[in-house]
Amino acid sequence: MADRVLVLGSGGREHALAWKLAHSPHVKQVLVAPGNAGTANSGKISNSAVLISNPTILAQFCKDHNIGLVIAGPEALLAAGIVDGLKAAGIKCFGPTAKAAQLGTNRSFAKTFLDHYGIPTARWKAFTNPQEACTFITSADFPALVVKSSGLGPQKEAILASSIEESCKAVQEILQGNIFGDTRETAIIEERLTGEEFSCLCFVDGVAFATMPPIQVQKQLLDGDQGPSTIGMGAYGPVSQISEVLLEKIKGTLLQHILNSMKQEGISYAGILQIDLILTKDSVKVLSFNSHFGDPQCQVVLPLLKSDLYEVIQDTINGRLHDSTLVWSEDYTAVSVVMASEGYPECYSEGKEITGLLQAKELGLEVFHGATTIKDNKVVINGSRVLTVTAVKSDLISALEAAYKGLAAIYFPGAIYRKDVGYRAMRFFTQSVYKFADSIDYSVLFHPPKLLSASGSKSGSSKQQGGSPGLFDLRTSGYSDPILVSQTKGIGTKLKVAQLCNKHDKVGQDLVAMCVNDLLCQGAEPLFFLDYCICGKLDGEVAQTITDGIAEACVLAGCTRLGRDTNEMVGLCPPGEYSLVGFAVGAVERGMKLPQKERIVDGDVLIGIASSGLHTQGFNLVRKIILTSSLHYFSPVSNGCGAQALGEQLLTPSKIYSKALLPVLRSGNVNAFIHIAEGGLLGRFPQILPAQFSAILDARNWKIPGIFSWLQKEGGLSEREMAQTLNCGIGAVLVVQKELARKVLKDVKKYEDAWLIGKVVRRLAGYPHVEIRNLLEVLLQNRSPFPQSVSDGDSLFQAIHTKRKVKVAVLLSGTESASCAQVVLVIANRSGVEELKTASRAGIPTRVIDHKLYGSRSEYDGTIDTVLEEFSIELICLAGFVRVLSNNFLKKWNGKILSTYPSLSSLTKGSNTYKQALPAADKVVGCTVHFVLENTSLEAVIVQESASVEAEDTEETLSEKIKEAEDRAFPVALQLVASGMVQLGADGKTCWKREHRPLISQNERKHCSSSHTLQ
Repeated sequence: MADRVLVLGSGGREHALAWKLAHSPHVKQVLVAPGNAGTANSGKISNSAVLISNPTILAQFCKDHNIGLVIAGPEALLAAGIVDGLKAAGIKCFGPTAKAAQLGTNRSFAKTFLDHYGIPTARWKAFTNPQEACTFITSADFPALVVKSSGLGPQKEAILASSIEESCKAVQEILQGNIFGDTRETAIIEERLTGEEFSCLCFVDGVAFATMPPIQVQKQLLDGDQGPSTIGMGAYGPVSQISEVLLEKIKGTLLQHILNSMKQEGISYAGILQIDLILTKDSVKVLSFNSHFGDPQCQVVLPLLKSDLYEVIQDTINGRLHDSTLVWSEDYTAVSVVMASEGYPECYSEGKEITGLLQAKELGLEVFHGATTIKDNKVVINGSRVLTVTAVKSDLISALEAAYKGLAAIYFPGAIYRKDVGYRAMRFFTQSVYKFADSIDYSVLFHPPKLLSASGSKSGSSKQQGGSPGLFDLRTSGYSDPILVSQTKGIGTKLKVAQLCNKHDKVGQDLVAMCVNDLLCQGAEPLFFLDYCICGKLDGEVAQTITDGIAEACVLAGCTRLGRDTNEMVGLCPPGEYSLVGFAVGAVERGMKLPQKERIVDGDVLIGIASSGLHTQGFNLVRKIILTSSLHYFSPVSNGCGAQALGEQLLTPSKIYSKALLPVLRSGNVNAFIHIAEGGLLGRFPQILPAQFSAILDARNWKIPGIFSWLQKEGGLSEREMAQTLNCGIGAVLVVQKELARKVLKDVKKYEDAWLIGKVVRRLAGYPHVEIRNLLEVLLQNRSPFPQSVSDGDSLFQAIHTKRKVKVAVLLSGTESASCAQVVLVIANRSGVEELKTASRAGIPTRVIDHKLYGSRSEYDGTIDTVLEEFSIELICLAGFVRVLSNNFLKKWNGKILSTYPSLSSLTKGSNTYKQALPAADKVVGCTVHFVLENTSLEAVIVQESASVEAEDTEETLSEKIKEAEDRAFPVALQLVASGMVQLGADGKTCWKREHRPLISQNERKHCSSSHTLQ
């Protein structure tokens, strides 16, 4: 049953929380107490007048109104013990207890905690006597220019003094004045640090934590960081100045240390923990804690969250964060700018009308209300922090432009907001080491090819390098005693195949993978990458495709692309050809370097990690095999290699293992990492293993892709030729202690397919370093016939090419084979099904929308439709989804819903067609993939796939054959529709692109085909 949720508070943070919770299908209603104009009667969201300062009244209200969850916004409520009181009354409440919340509500407690557990922070001292405080400020051996009150009050912000006199004055005001109220009795004097400040927010369940993207807040009231301090006038995230390398270090060391220290302190912390950090020239230090979402951090980070906030909160409360995967909007930036009223932060006005809110919303922005109320049907000011305007775009500049357009549309008298939010990041961009001079060698990367001749380029000339030298600050990567590791690699003759197939988008990944995977052999984390391209007369689009591919691969590898160079040398390269060289540098702490040969012993276990295909090995041999084969690069492979042209199969990019395997390598449980590259599966073991040991592998223990069986058959290759030339399905090998093998395997399988493939044994005289058993046997067994129906039409799949992947959602009710499609969202009508777990492990957002919670089919479908719109879904795949969809839903998504039918004809009704096939004379069963219409017929068929009926078949075996047919057919149908090759016509019939129809049907027709069976 869907929950009612009560959010306590009235600011922009609470509006953002209510807005995000309202997106959840698990939430029926969001009440906000006392709320503001933005939370008053807005869809699922409405305000409540319940008295939130009295826990007894609040608890009774929750029981009377069936409130399933309470979320406390302001820290003052947490400090007052609102969570303790509600939990004692049996009300589920999200947030830390009063004792745990002291980290954020009591600065003296927090600073003492940091010092006690050796957590880096600014030097400090607490005072209750103003004269003693001023004496300390004057005599301190550090700039004692940050003054804070210890507890909560009307204003929580620190005072950043510019001089000793100003610092002493601030202490006097805290301890004797009234600017912070009469409860301020202790002043904290801190060292003023210089560096990059940012906030790291986490969900914490008492045992585990899940981090959010880093956020940077600009706290001074005026542009250029001038004026009095506030809690924040603007924010943006993720913070580009903080590298992913450093963030991982912060998570694995600092955050984990803080969590462990809280346990030692006897604090069971469950809720939001916001840690404000500063990156100084020496290290990362903790500035302060908040025991809730900060404002405006909340308004920035929640729009970036793709996961269901309600589900994440429930997992946090129930201690299940270790099973929860948070999904964030990748490659997007959020910017929030606060609009305050005149006189802020000391005073404010009330009652002035706010206009332009609708215009800002129409620009696609989120406007989160703070100090607003409704009076005489008008939205008016009701305090100091009035509004927060948030924009989410693909880059910071676009987000800033959008946000400021919204701010320009909104008006109220005396409005104050900063005009330079994000300036630190912009300054970082302009100082970035990723610069290039105006050299013609780089012109192909930035301009259309027609500009080359105008630039004055001369064939055969070698130009000087066009970029500025790349700089990399090792200090910011978080290493204390690093060893640098470097590698230089090319791709080899795989480039020849890419150029012949005119497919250049993934060669960059091969280049990066060859370098960074080799760094892992030393246990090193890739830091930065550089590349060099030498070419004949190169097409500008090809150059851009290559450089985009390298940039994307660097993101996958978690390293910075620090520089590049491109030179036209027609004398060395024929026109249209090119060669690539990559250079990577990584780092490893001195004591963590691999391999640890002295730890390798008899009985150590070998864990094999799956390759994606050939990677870059053996292409000289592969090209010779194809020259003598009856197939060419555009032919579909017919021996179980999948529904792709041969060239596409061969060009599958190498896997990059760094992000997945670095945590495993750093765990100390791995003795060696072997990257399978030159020399095939046999080549690297002698370099890693001590001379007295050998490796024994059994090919029956891992899955060998069909492409290797095809190459072995076509080339007539021996077992040894296969093993010393190709990777045979294994891209990397870990050597681990026998007792730790299962644990390490489990860790690896969270990210990659992996198997226990062999062991280390003591080597006998005259025996090889590596022995692979049963390889030829497995290769021969792997030659299962590839279904003809999917492989017909020689050039069909080579002709399909989409530059942008279509976003697909899968709707399921239970376990069905059709869920093999690559998706961005999985929706189920019941929880606990395996596909939801699989999707979560793969980082794919999931939603459970239980039909039992809705009064009508249209209401249920409307909720599904809202979620689909949220994720910008373009196609829907029904995977065993048994709910009947309403006509309105089908009309809206007409031609966008695909499903399977377990039959090849309309004569067989129902889902259990295999039962009817047994007694019948039919020798073939199969499935049909079709568009879902109000009245679906065979005229809406996309693809059909058959399976033969044998005399010994049972209901179970036929059912399995039909599911296997679905596994083969559904991805093909999805690709056809996503690429635009197939679409639904206005007459409800399947229409094919005219130029490709002969590949499917032998008979040319004048009108769109009513059905297509790929036989």
